[in-house]
Amino acid sequence: MDHDSEQNFDKSGNTSEVWNLTLYVAGQTPKSIEAFANLKEICETHLKDHYIIEVVDLVENPELAKDDQILAIPTLVRKLPEPIKKIIGTLANEEKVLVGLDIKPAS
Repeated sequence: MDHDSEQNFDKSGNTSEVWNLTLYVAGQTPKSIEAFANLKEICETHLKDHYIIEVVDLVENPELAKDDQILAIPTLVRKLPEPIKKIIGTLANEEKVLVGLDIKPAS
């Protein structure tokens, strides 16, 4: 195994690598705001200090939907760690988000 692909694990069992998450929204709608708030809370609880959230507003940049094949909004895309995973919706069901992103719950 080469050094670049090594993963470190923190106390919760999650890797200490940075999770790169992109949330696609369409303006400041109630669902978009709810999805971001839910995502932020989940990340703070389970990935503390190991995540980056990028919010892409497709009203301002509709061409960016093509890159990640976004068909519905809001959509969360986990780019890192690979493989890429997607979740559509407001992310209100924390358990489904954790399973969908393959995040081990914080103890």
